[in-house]
Amino acid sequence: MSHEKVTSSIGYGRQLEAPFTQVLERARKALQGEGFGVLCEIDVREKMKEKLGVDFRNYIILGACNPPLAYQALQQDLNVGLLLPCNVVVYEETDCTVVAAIDAKKMLSVLDNPALASAAGLVNEKLHRAIDKL
Repeated sequence: MSHEKVTSSIGYGRQLEAPFTQVLERARKALQGEGFGVLCEIDVREKMKEKLGVDFRNYIILGACNPPLAYQALQQDLNVGLLLPCNVVVYEETDCTVVAAIDAKKMLSVLDNPALASAAGLVNEKLHRAIDKL
C-alpha cells in the first residue's frame, strides 16, 4: 500500500491506496492508539447533500482530542478551547484516500503564547505517528 505524503501548509497527511471506509476505520483506531478520542464526526458529503442538494466526494472530519494535552493547553490559556478539537480529515480522491491532520503548532501560534509550544509539539508528534501507522 502506498503512503505518499500530502503537502499542506496547515497540516500533515498521507495518500493511501485503500478504500475510503477501510482508511476511515484505521484512522479512528490509529488516533485511539495515540491517546485521542474522536469527540465529533462530520460527514461532509451527507451535509452537502442535505443542506445544498449537491453531490460531494466521501469526506469525513474527525474532531480528535487528547485529554491530557488538551487539559495542559487549557491550563495555559482558556481561549485554546476555541481551537479544539484537532481536526483530522479523511477523504476520497479518484485513485486513493487521503488522511490529513491539522498542524497544532501553527494552529496554536495564533494565540501568541509560547507556553503552548510544548503541548502543540506533542500533539503534532502523536498525530503524525497515527497517520504514519496507516
